[in-house]
Amino acid sequence: MLTQYEERMEKSLDSLLSEFAGIRAGRANPHVLDKIRVDYYGQPTPLQQVANISVPEPRTLMIQPWEASMIKEIEKAIMCSDLGITPNNDGKAVRLNFPELTEDRRKEMAKDIKKKGENAKVAVRNIRRDANDALKKQNKDNEISEDELKNLEEKVQKLTDKYIDKIDKEVEAKTEEILTV
Repeated sequence: MLTQYEERMEKSLDSLLSEFAGIRAGRANPHVLDKIRVDYYGQPTPLQQVANISVPEPRTLMIQPWEASMIKEIEKAIMCSDLGITPNNDGKAVRLNFPELTEDRRKEMAKDIKKKGENAKVAVRNIRRDANDALKKQNKDNEISEDELKNLEEKVQKLTDKYIDKIDKEVEAKTEEILTV
């Protein structure tokens, strides 16, 4: 009965984790390129589908396209993205060098992480409200009893607490990762 609400809460958490994967923490992380699309024969295609992405050094990503003609398109896509990194091209591959993050930038990113975490918690609380509203309607329509209503509302609250706790742990871990020099 409550599985649909738990699935929605899980999706909120997954969404937050995928947002966190795109945040660079001073180290090169191939996931920062997940949202980048390259024009591949007129089709916007995920970068991972047209090139091999590797991490040869802690602060460098190397993108080796399977077709040499794709280098210019890859460079263009990275320049147009919100990465804020200028790609270097050696004719065979594109390199991205990640600069060291400044203290101010780290603190700014930590605030952003907390804000994203807060938004995820709001989403989970909205799902809780939806679940409770649905349960109250079932009670009003005499589909479930008062006791069942109380029991199910407690279960919804426990689910909510579980996901809020998971979100807090993820926010804390990502904040620590960002602030660690």
